[in-house]
Amino acid sequence: MEEIKFKSYCFSIGTTSYRTSQMNVSIERQLKLMNDFRNLPENANKSWRELQSEYYFYLHDNNFLEGNASRPDKDAREKTSGLYDIGLLNKERLLTEAGQALLELSINNDFKSDNILEISKDSYLYLKQLLKTSIEVDGETVRPFIVLTYLLSIFGYLSKEEFTYFLPMCINAESTNNVIKSIKLYRKGELDITTALYNLISSKDNYKKALQLFLNSENVTPELICTIGFNRKSKGEGKAYDTIFYKIYKILIDIYLNKKNKAVELFEAVNSVKGNTKLLWKKFFFGKNQLSNVKKLGLESLLANVFDKCSNADSLKNCFFMVMHSFKVQANLCDYADLNKRYFKLSDCVLFRDNKVEFDVLPKAYFNVIANDLYVIAFEKTNDLPNDVEIEKISPLFIKAKEMLYLELSNKLGVAIENGETAKQLVYNERYARFNSLVNSKFDKESLLTLIEQFEKRDDKKITSYITDNADIPTLFEYVLGIAWYRISEYKGDILNYMNLSLDADLLPKTHAGGGMADIVYKYNGNEIYPTHTVLIEATLSEKAGQRSMEIEPVTRHLGEYLANNEEETYSIFIPTYLNPNVVTDFRMRKDYPYLANNGNYVEGMKIIPLQTSELKTILHKDITYTNLYKLFDIAYNSQTNIKEWYNKTIIETLKY
Repeated sequence: MEEIKFKSYCFSIGTTSYRTSQMNVSIERQLKLMNDFRNLPENANKSWRELQSEYYFYLHDNNFLEGNASRPDKDAREKTSGLYDIGLLNKERLLTEAGQALLELSINNDFKSDNILEISKDSYLYLKQLLKTSIEVDGETVRPFIVLTYLLSIFGYLSKEEFTYFLPMCINAESTNNVIKSIKLYRKGELDITTALYNLISSKDNYKKALQLFLNSENVTPELICTIGFNRKSKGEGKAYDTIFYKIYKILIDIYLNKKNKAVELFEAVNSVKGNTKLLWKKFFFGKNQLSNVKKLGLESLLANVFDKCSNADSLKNCFFMVMHSFKVQANLCDYADLNKRYFKLSDCVLFRDNKVEFDVLPKAYFNVIANDLYVIAFEKTNDLPNDVEIEKISPLFIKAKEMLYLELSNKLGVAIENGETAKQLVYNERYARFNSLVNSKFDKESLLTLIEQFEKRDDKKITSYITDNADIPTLFEYVLGIAWYRISEYKGDILNYMNLSLDADLLPKTHAGGGMADIVYKYNGNEIYPTHTVLIEATLSEKAGQRSMEIEPVTRHLGEYLANNEEETYSIFIPTYLNPNVVTDFRMRKDYPYLANNGNYVEGMKIIPLQTSELKTILHKDITYTNLYKLFDIAYNSQTNIKEWYNKTIIETLKY
């Protein structure tokens, strides 16, 4: 039987074999490792093909990955494919000009915004790379990010389903037009995902050929089903994967053409489907019905579906072919969606919230001005991908976008915006509105208490699942403490800047390889209770003896240097999940212990208040505000209680009452 080959029908950036968490820090670390690896004398004159396995082991030795890959060379290729796709590495896996620029930002920990879109320097570099990135799909060339800008200019937003199932199907102008028509019908409720995807793939030669072979075959065999399924695995694996569909096909004939009660057999068959399509098959036929209900209800347990209208073998074959391939496409697109999302999020221009995908305020106005004209290059490759070029070099249209940005913003928002300062204030206000909404919906008191308990137990999976996997656990701890203190401070103050964290467009934290900013610097304006002052909040997950060696020096140094260079009252709050008694002792001694700062100034004693997360939970649970805490901490600091009992008497017992 003639083999019918699978052909790609959608784009994806990178590879699903390397869907990494902490995307930013992972890229930055790997660029540094690759740069060091390629600069080793023994690697100087070797090709990438020769070095693949050695690079895998180099990553392993530098704690970049865990486990032992059965094929180190393949794993090395997978680890670097995405960085090659977006132009940070070349074919020989040497850093490109763009890769070197990003590495330099990381080494210098230089991420502050310096561009009209008010995004960090690394995000702006990623944006430029994504605008240039093109993917080859079955002989077609597509620039995914430019296609995204085009669809967002038409629709304003994409739903999560539209981003997952429709956007990646845009591989040329014709398919993009078909996708636009499909989205419009889908939004009207006149088209479902299964039918829409089949419509988008059924015109391709391999699908037409496979369907014709299926319809022309009087004798349907397992081999025929495997052939028309053109599974991409090896022949043995593909046959094992697709044979179950032959069984499903035979059962469907009995149910829909021969009117036999084989609902239980169908349930068991679809339950045997391998991979991500199993849930789609089960939901399609049975919804939420379980086996017990199917046994009880028989054919009545089946949901209404396209097979109900089948009156002969050909109509059933058409429906079976459509459902089988649509579900395979859906499963693949679900796999690719997370990958595409991770790369698009690198730009910090795209919001993923409330099951919608849309541009942030400034990028939306910026791209709306030129989206239609920019679409002209959506299916062209550029030679500038490896180069760190100005955005105007990617397209002169970005000159127009810059010139028209404030006018576009003014028209959209009904507010006069004439310069960068006004636009910056607009972005600030909009970010805070979104952040406060995020705090209210995702980080209410009960959620904060739950998260703090998870940090205490180091239930890292639950933490990253709830917040984001684009930041490490210490960064997430700082983020949660920052939000908790924002609540305690009655939602006053510029918390997004106080936290000293890099946040993505969705205002969730991300980790960089450089790091170096551990403090939450919270500033308070004076009132009748306290003077204008600053609090340095130090967060740590270190425990036991390690806490004493790791935290005492940086906490005292941060406070000492800050006091030596600033005139306002300042003190520190040290918040661990476990408070080492010797750390308490040391910090109390700092009250009368002078500190010599780098500028030569002496600091005559420091106020450091330790606060274990168990006490932070008490503060949150009892809705104690900072106004009351300031007084409590001041009394505790000036207390003459002996050091051994100081924390229990002045902090724990006071908070209880």
